[in-house]
Amino acid sequence: MDELNYLSGLVAKGRMSRRDFLGRSAVFGVSLAAAGSLLSTAVRAEGPVRGGTIKIGMQGGASTDSLDPGLATNQVAAMINHLWGETLVWLAPDGSPIPVLAEEWSASSDAKTWTFKIRKGVQFQNGKTLTPDDVVATIARHSDASAKSGALGVLKGLDTVKTDGHAVVITLKEANADMPFLMTDYHLVIQPNGGKDNPEAAIGTGPYKLADREPGVRYNATRFEGYWASETIGFAEQIEVVVINDATARIAALQSGQVHMINRIEPKTVGLLKNMPRVTIRNVSGRGFYPFNMFCDTVPFNNNDLRLALKFAMDREAMIARILHGYGSVGNDAPINKAYPLYEEIEQRTYDPDKAAFHFKKSGHGGGIVLRTSEVAFPGAVDAAVLYQQSARKAGIDIEVKREPGDGYWSNVWNVQPFATSYWGGRPTQDQMYSTGYISSADWNDTRFKNEAFDKLVVAARAELDEAKRRAMYRDMSELMRDEGGLIAPMFNDFIDGVGENIQGWVDNPAGELMNGDAPLRCWLSA
Repeated sequence: MDELNYLSGLVAKGRMSRRDFLGRSAVFGVSLAAAGSLLSTAVRAEGPVRGGTIKIGMQGGASTDSLDPGLATNQVAAMINHLWGETLVWLAPDGSPIPVLAEEWSASSDAKTWTFKIRKGVQFQNGKTLTPDDVVATIARHSDASAKSGALGVLKGLDTVKTDGHAVVITLKEANADMPFLMTDYHLVIQPNGGKDNPEAAIGTGPYKLADREPGVRYNATRFEGYWASETIGFAEQIEVVVINDATARIAALQSGQVHMINRIEPKTVGLLKNMPRVTIRNVSGRGFYPFNMFCDTVPFNNNDLRLALKFAMDREAMIARILHGYGSVGNDAPINKAYPLYEEIEQRTYDPDKAAFHFKKSGHGGGIVLRTSEVAFPGAVDAAVLYQQSARKAGIDIEVKREPGDGYWSNVWNVQPFATSYWGGRPTQDQMYSTGYISSADWNDTRFKNEAFDKLVVAARAELDEAKRRAMYRDMSELMRDEGGLIAPMFNDFIDGVGENIQGWVDNPAGELMNGDAPLRCWLSA
């Protein structure tokens, strides 16, 4: 074991490859898991290495992507904004809220008034010093419906937002025990004057400055020397994000060393990649799910019997086996799973062609159903749509799968077309998930689900401090969505990323892919 400790130290110093170390470990009869753990300990002990360029190959970008944080609709846009910008609060790998631009926070006894102490001495990349006024202006802009911010739904409960010395005081219309979690929303990047002057300027307080951008193709960011937390984050000199929407090309780029990490590895390729040198697969289960969205206010999906028919026509177990290859769990037509702390079980819906046929006939709908999809919706989305087409056919339902171009999918198809595949990464709390995507007033209500009873439950649960009562309310919400909503959620996915052997400092984070966007910020290149 002393020799392995010595060898792991060589790897941490960049004087021995990870592959050679694992080979030597096998000679000593040490398992792959034990050797990996030993290596991780050595790397952490050696500490971060500064310098170099971390290159990331990502699926999801499009030429229509905006740098306005409020308009980020895919993982590439969110990642780029995370390089140059920061929120008040962020999520730790254990799911707890951690201070970023807010040093600390406190609440009144009724959870209606929240005070966020703003960090002093923080500089924007344009030289301006962060003030509480910038925070107030940011929240005000995202609260304005005309800004079309993805955070609008979670800010609906705000009453007043004002400064108090070097703090920001937020007063809510109703109590909300989850308020710090709301401030982790990735759209709520704090900008000078809230971004009101130029929301696409890409000026923030983050560890990197955006140097070049070509939406849908490539972005380059350089280290911001004036960053307030440079000792603990932002180790690479540059970060380069390359949009590679094709799964095969993305894997090839990782294998050849053209990029150091990639997102969204298709589950069907995991077994092959695990046997390849210089590549490590990182997978973690979380709150992300792959939805099939129906607009509840659009013919023919405004008929609940038709929606039920399409839900019963979904073979969820087949989806897990053939699309996720076991890297996920069965969904139940609600956006919540056991990864949420207040989750309560409800009866699981299963594939039932007879019930599907019954509701389809009862709906009175004649003819086929058009389902739009693309390879950028989620890994295996096109195959999933075809598999769904086959299971629905057994119920006498004809689904036409229309494959759409990846470029522009998130602006031309998602939340535009009445039946389409999509992707949600989940949110820190049930309230935030429901408020962002499913209450009637949510700007991102991508199923057009508008149910007064549901809305009242969301508001009531938000203000309820009795955990048992709150759990019961969330259970009722899940049942309402399952039985009346426009969401077909057959599966919750694992986040599956690929990492090159020279990337160090990786920590699994169930909140999202690529360490919930932290990978380029908190990882480093081995010497």
